[in-house]
Amino acid sequence: MINVDTVYKTVLLILNKEQRGYITPSEFNRLGTQVQLEIFEQYFEDLTQQLRIPQNNDEYANRVKNIEEKISTFKVIETLTPLWVVSNEFTQPTTLHRMGIVIYKNEQELQRVNRSDWLHLNMSKLTRPSADYPMFIYEEEKIYVQPEDLVTTDALTYNDFTIAYVKKPENVVWGYLPGPQGQYLYDSTQYDPIALTGSQNFEISDQDQTEVIIKILMYAGVVIRDPQIVQAAAAQVQATDQNEKT
Repeated sequence: MINVDTVYKTVLLILNKEQRGYITPSEFNRLGTQVQLEIFEQYFEDLTQQLRIPQNNDEYANRVKNIEEKISTFKVIETLTPLWVVSNEFTQPTTLHRMGIVIYKNEQELQRVNRSDWLHLNMSKLTRPSADYPMFIYEEEKIYVQPEDLVTTDALTYNDFTIAYVKKPENVVWGYLPGPQGQYLYDSTQYDPIALTGSQNFEISDQDQTEVIIKILMYAGVVIRDPQIVQAAAAQVQATDQNEKT
C-alpha cells in the first residue's frame, strides 16, 4: 500500500520546484486511479512474461514470486449467492475483476467450459457433467453450475459453492477538508463513499511508489500542457520498465 498523501505532496513538490504548474485534488484523484489501474493490469502481463523465463531460487530476487505477492493482495474467496431460491444460476461478486476458480464444498474445483463445449459434452453420458465432474459456465456476469441437481433445494446449503477471484483496486482518493484560508487540508480518515469524506490510499505494492509518481507526473504534463514533463516522465517510465524486465 502507498500513502496517497505522500504521493500527492511529492507530485506537487516536483511541479512547484520546476514551476510547471499545479494539479487540483480532483485531477490528482483521477490521475492516481488511472495510474494505479495501469500498473495493476501490468502485473498480469509481467507475470505471463516471467513465467516463460527460468527463475533463480533467491528468496528476494525471484520475479515470479515477487509479482505473485503483489497480486495476492487482491485475491478474494467468497461464497456464491444464487439468483433465486431454487437455481443453478449464481450472481458474480460485485468486486470480481478476473475470474479464478469455482469450488464445491471447499474440496472440488469445477471445470470451466463455454456454452458450445457444454452442449457437446452433455450429449454423451461419459462426458456430461456429474457430481464427480462438475462444471460451470460463465456468461453475462453470471455463473451456471452443471449439473443442475448439484445445487440442492435446501437454502441452508447454498454456501456449498465458493469462488476465488481477483478484485480491482479501489479508486484513489486524496480527501481534504477546507482550511481557514480556503486551502486544502488532507483528511487522513478512511474514505467513506456515502459521506464522501476521508482518503483512500493506493492499494498496489509500495515497491511501485516511484513508478506511480513518475506516471502521474507524465499525465500531469498533459493536464497542464507541458510537453517537457510528459517527455521526461515517459523516458523515465520506459527506463524503469526495461530495467525490471532485463
